[in-house]
Amino acid sequence: MTAVADPGVPGNSKLGYSKVVAPPGWSRWLDPPAALSIHLAIGQAYAWSVFKPPLEKAMHISGTGSALPFQLAIVMLGLSAAFGGTQVELRGPRWAMSVALSCFCSGLLISALGAAVGQYWLIVLGYGFVGGIGLGIGYISPVSTLIKWFPDRPGMATGFAIMGFGGGALIASPWSTEMLADFGKDKAGIAETFLVMGLVYAVFMSLGPLLVRVPPPGWRPAGWTPPATRARLISDNDVAAKDALRTPQFWLLWIVLCFNVTAGIGILEKAAPMVVDFFKHSSTPVTATAAAGFVAVLSAANMSGRIGWSSLSDVIGRKNMYRIYLGAGALAYVLVWSVGRDSKPVFILGAMLILSFYGGGFATIPAYLKDLFGTYQVGAIHGRLLTAWSVAGVAGPLIVNAIADSGARHGKSGSALYGTSFAIMIALLCVGFLANELIRPVAAKYHRVQEETVQEETLP
Repeated sequence: MTAVADPGVPGNSKLGYSKVVAPPGWSRWLDPPAALSIHLAIGQAYAWSVFKPPLEKAMHISGTGSALPFQLAIVMLGLSAAFGGTQVELRGPRWAMSVALSCFCSGLLISALGAAVGQYWLIVLGYGFVGGIGLGIGYISPVSTLIKWFPDRPGMATGFAIMGFGGGALIASPWSTEMLADFGKDKAGIAETFLVMGLVYAVFMSLGPLLVRVPPPGWRPAGWTPPATRARLISDNDVAAKDALRTPQFWLLWIVLCFNVTAGIGILEKAAPMVVDFFKHSSTPVTATAAAGFVAVLSAANMSGRIGWSSLSDVIGRKNMYRIYLGAGALAYVLVWSVGRDSKPVFILGAMLILSFYGGGFATIPAYLKDLFGTYQVGAIHGRLLTAWSVAGVAGPLIVNAIADSGARHGKSGSALYGTSFAIMIALLCVGFLANELIRPVAAKYHRVQEETVQEETLP
């Protein structure tokens, strides 16, 4: 397997692709920690629901309004990944991780300023726009690199690449809750919390650019040879990113990802207030601390699903794995709504299952793309597909928050605020299931000539 040359960065740049080619004897197992240092930080986005109640009170905004920074961050994640995916392929993972560090941490610092001066639009700009660019570039930065390091286990590799993003809230949720308790939940306390997070994450994320390496041209794992026979959906041919956009497979996967993400992110963005609402009228209401713990539990499910389910996809195949994500995910939603509103254990376990499928879907999609379109420009194709996340990042929270706000205005409370939105999520998962069933191998007319691919990948 060959490494892509670095025509986009000057030869003397310490961030360029050629500067991070692994020396002889380099262990490929040092690259997953580099990916985790970026993704565990930017995965803080999944703890946004912890900030919603303090912001709503301090800034006098609605639940829909408090979702704006998160929604914009996800939109920018998809857009920056789509437009920056080719640059990430050309310039390499060290450049991408450095850009991610700069944008994400700057976004937190701008948010701190916005909270300090009472200007909510600065929080939206900082966390949503600037930080969202860091999310997108950071998210795709290790994907193609780890696929190249682990051609023998691509599902596991992509699980490693992005499992930290799912687990970021496992750290950020209790940490943010503790800081807000110490600093205060007013504007000044929120500002101090954003400030500390921006500075600490800058130090933590710096490990990524320092550790990351790419395999040298022609590298393969010791003792490994490509299998003689492949599953029907696993292609030996490559497809360029511009040609992938012309295939029905790309757009079917776009629907699959979009609807799977919409169904999961709707719960995740409103997790803390949702669990409080569901059991508001029970004999043991959920406290703010317990709600933050629920967010952390969902983060653990999200994270474990990314590595666990994506690794299983290496055994049972990507299409079968998405049948589970979408089909069983719809059934889990039915269970949570029908039984979970009267049972905390069922509610928690059902939500954990949904979030594990949500995370697993993210981790498996790069391997699905690699199966269908080959390794050439898989990072760029992945970046373009993440526009589905941009749409879902708006749709999921908007559906849940708008319906809940409308219900509250009409006198509803508790779990009744979420019945309609849950029904919509079930329908979307069913449509995604059908889209996955329609996926077939990519037609030969989109394949690149092997000689052309090798020549372009080995340009000096």
